[in-house]
Amino acid sequence: MSRVTLAQWRMLAAVVDHGGFARAAQAIHKSPSTLNHAVHKLEEQLGVKVFEPEGRQVRLTEAGQLLLRRARQLLDEVDALEDVAAQLREGEEAEVVLCVDQIFPSSALAWAMEAFSASFPHVRLQLHETVLNGGVEMLVAGQADLLVSGFAAAGHLGEPLVMVRFIAVAHPDHPLHSLDRQLNLRDLKHYRQIVVRDSAQGKGRDAGWLEAEQRWTVSHISTSLDMIERNLGFAWLPETRIRRHLDDGRLLPLPLEAGGVREAPMLLIHQDLDRAGPATRAMASLLRESVSTCPAQSQLNHR
Repeated sequence: MSRVTLAQWRMLAAVVDHGGFARAAQAIHKSPSTLNHAVHKLEEQLGVKVFEPEGRQVRLTEAGQLLLRRARQLLDEVDALEDVAAQLREGEEAEVVLCVDQIFPSSALAWAMEAFSASFPHVRLQLHETVLNGGVEMLVAGQADLLVSGFAAAGHLGEPLVMVRFIAVAHPDHPLHSLDRQLNLRDLKHYRQIVVRDSAQGKGRDAGWLEAEQRWTVSHISTSLDMIERNLGFAWLPETRIRRHLDDGRLLPLPLEAGGVREAPMLLIHQDLDRAGPATRAMASLLRESVSTCPAQSQLNHR
């Protein structure tokens, strides 16, 4: 049996976080003497000094720093456990926040959302259509319950969901097609490339940019597609978004020596699988099902 209570660990953390016994006491609505007694009792029970005097204040000893780090992990786990219990007590969540990278097949996403609505008509769904690191940033900040992204999120486990194929394309009348030969990187650098801006608020990525002399940066794949249809540049676009354009000749693949087709694996990542409520789990299941059930995506999967 543990001799130290969770309350003692919380009081120790409060003293450190608030810079002393008096401020901690005020913050957590305990008397300074109660905190002092709890910490001294903790030291006595463990046989380890966690504080040492520093002028009129106290500071953590090296042993205290180590113990506090481990205690914070323990307290985080306890908080997570209590959240799980609350989810079980309250039943389905009121809202699910879903971040999906724009390269995820739109038909599959629509199928999953429609099926979700039928099963959870009273649960609100917030959809954030992100680019590159934008969704990861939201997940790590605790602003999303579920993420579909081409990038892993530090501290979170993801599962493979679908492979998205990109094709380098341009309008049939684009000058690159008039060269009538295989193209290389030097050819592309002389023409305008349309790229989609990373939606992350922090440091973004320039994934896919070839350092072309001209570059237009837009915020959404649909805008990039519209620019390409207007013969304003070239881009790599998800095959699921341009398949009909390719089939009817509105866009043509660029005849590149290499790299004309790229593939990006998409991951499905939970904010916290243990804390996920029934609606969040259902949405994750529907997203898995969508990439094999949705007719348009299934057709591409078998190409």
